[in-house]
Parts: sequence; structure tokens; C-alpha cells
Amino acid sequence: MSSSASTLAFVESPVQLLNVLEWAYARAAAPGRALDAVPSQRGRRAAGPGPEPRPRPAGTLAPVRIVVLPPTDPMSRGQLRRMAALARDEGCEVQWQEARGSRLAPLKALAALARDVRAASTVVVGDPFSRYVQLLLTLVRAEELVVVDDGTATMEFVAQTARGERLVRWHRVGGGGLPGRVRELAYAPVSAAARRRFAPAGAAAAGKARRVEVFTSMPVAPHGGMTLRANEFAWTRARFGPPRLTRGTDLVGTSLVETGVVDPDRYLDAVRSLTLEHGATRYFAHRRESPEKLRALSRETGLEIVRPDLPLELIARRGPVGRTILSFPSTVVHTLPYALTGTGVTVAVCDVDPAWLTGSASPRAKSFLAGVTDTARDVHRLPAQAAPTGG
Repeated sequence: MSSSASTLAFVESPVQLLNVLEWAYARAAAPGRALDAVPSQRGRRAAGPGPEPRPRPAGTLAPVRIVVLPPTDPMSRGQLRRMAALARDEGCEVQWQEARGSRLAPLKALAALARDVRAASTVVVGDPFSRYVQLLLTLVRAEELVVVDDGTATMEFVAQTARGERLVRWHRVGGGGLPGRVRELAYAPVSAAARRRFAPAGAAAAGKARRVEVFTSMPVAPHGGMTLRANEFAWTRARFGPPRLTRGTDLVGTSLVETGVVDPDRYLDAVRSLTLEHGATRYFAHRRESPEKLRALSRETGLEIVRPDLPLELIARRGPVGRTILSFPSTVVHTLPYALTGTGVTVAVCDVDPAWLTGSASPRAKSFLAGVTDTARDVHRLPAQAAPTGG
């Protein structure tokens, strides 16, 4: 097996692929560096000078073979194809493996990947909550398992594994009636096996040495033998920018409406209010936002809707970008201060008022969103009162 094939990465979203590249860049620079916790971003003020990483030429990433397991929506697939091209430019081997779209697609993909999964010495995953990734983990014999950021879900992953809980996305609520409960019961052994894969202390007790590393920009602390490597977006900063700054303000969209967490009308009111108060001119849409919602936002606010063709960290770093970036609680309030350090850009986060939540929102929604905002560093915090609580 080649050196790249001995390290096998599975990604299902553009940001996961970006973070695999960041991990490979960090691993090549400091292969043994680990932390007790991700440090806060104090001292990395966006307006400060901020040390830039010394550029390294393409091909200086640690060898990794990346397997893309694309979703079905066109926006995600387009971003993934462009990220895959960037990865190939950096010398990575990239394999596009369809695992969705038909009833037999997951089984065909599993059969195609099984041999390589068993042979890999290091396996990198981007979404430990993914059922397909969990299924692949049942085949893993690797000595090392790495989890790269899939946004704020990393915070919940570390917390749930520390408590020994089932891996469940924070915004997910029970549903599906009896058929849904039957599926959950049938899948339970796979989920439990995957959870054990992320417990190095348990593997050591069973006589099976395994290292588990979390590569993240999120404010988490490792546990149970898990190690940590900070994702400071060094590859992004070395590869792109610094950006040209515009005089305007940019607003970052969120999929909180699409996931059933925030009421659509309340969200529209909040965006309208932020646009008026801060003079926002552009709205960077989340890849999961619906066209109908975006048309309504444009019509009601006058914002220019931008559908990014790459993850926002790359778009912002390449520029042009506003001097102020507004966001609701999301991944970017933790990642953009790293990607834009030293550029003079201010990142601001608007709290989500509990009154905006839908009746079907997960019980965890309120505390999780508050935690995303509370733990962000080097961002300006805006109160939820900046947006109306009623429409």
C-alpha cells in the first residue's frame, strides 16, 4: 500500500475536505504535536498584525488519500468537486465514491472500500455522527483514528463521548413513529461499535492499542486518552490572501431554519434588522439554505445573495470581504478569526433569542447555541434584541 493509501480520509462535505487538508498540512509541519485543550483565540485579534505562517510549497501536506462520499444536493456536490480539485493540486489522491441515491448505493460503496479501510494504518473522518461513516468504522483496524472538524458538531461529539452517550446530533429530535424506532434499534449495535472506536482508553484496556486525535478549531478538551491538535487554518492562510477589504458589511447565512431550529419568519425579521442596523450589503448563503428562503431574504432586505462555491473560510480569505462579518451562532464564529487573523476584519455574532426557536426544536438547541456564542473568542457579540422577536 502506498504512503497516501495508508492514511485514508472520508469526507461528506466541503468543510470536512478543507479540514482534512488543514490536518495534512499541520501533520507535515509538526507530526507529533498535541495539546491538552484548544487554546482560546485571545491574542489573535483580527485587527492586530497577526503572524502569518511561512508559506510552504504545494505537496508539503502529509500523504493522505481522500475518499469523497458526496451528498445528493447540487450545491454541496459542486463545492466538493471544487475542493477535490484543490486537494489534487496539493498532491492528494482523491477518490469520488457515490454512496447515496439508491437503496443499493451504500452497500456497493462499502464493498468497494472495505479492503482499503481494513488496510489503512490511519483513518480520518469528518463526521462521526454520519451513519455511513459509523458503518465504515466497523471495518477499521487502524492504529490511529482522527476526527477533523465538521463545524460545531465537534463540540457535541467530544461532550457526548466524554459522557459515554449515544452519538446524536444536537438539533435532532425523535421521530418516524414505530418504523423510526425499529430502525434505531436495528442500527444500535453499529452505533455502539463506532462509539467504542472513539475510546482509546477502552481499547487499551482490551489490549488493542489505538490513538484517537481530534483536529479542531472548537473550544474542546480531550478525554479518556484522546489527543488534540489545534486547527489554526495555516494552510488556508499560506495558500490564499490576504484579502482586499470592502467598506461594507457581510452577513453569513445559517441553516437553522432548514434544520427546524429557528422559525422562518423570526429569522427573516432578524436578518432584516441586522441589515438595517449594520448596513449589510451581501448575504453569504449556507449551502443548505433553500432557494425560496433566499429569494424572500433578497426581496425583503435588498441584500445581494452570494452562493459561495467553496467553504466560507476560503472565500473570505481570498476576498474581497467586508470589514465586518456578521453571523448567527455557527462554526464561522470560531473559524473565521483564525482564517482572517491579521487582516483587520471584525467578526460579530448575534445571539439567537429563545423566542425564535420552533416548537419542534431539540431540547438541546437553546443551550447548544448559547454555548457556541459564549465560547467564541475575538468576536464582537451582538444581543438578540438587535433583531425583533416577533413578525
